[in-house]
Amino acid sequence: MDTGEAHDPQRKQEELRSFLFLTAVMVPVLSVIIVAGYGFIVWMTQLISGPPSH
Repeated sequence: MDTGEAHDPQRKQEELRSFLFLTAVMVPVLSVIIVAGYGFIVWMTQLISGPPSH
C-alpha cells in the first residue's frame, strides 16, 4: 500500500474541487428538481382527480 499517494497536493486539490462542486452546485440543483417534481406530481394529480375535499 502506497501512503504517499494520499498526501499528493494535486489529488487533495482535485478532491476539494469535487467537494465544492457537489455542495455548491449539485445539492441545490437536486433539491430544486425534487421539490419541482413533487409539485408537478401534486398538480397533475389534482388536475385528474380534482382538489382534495373534506
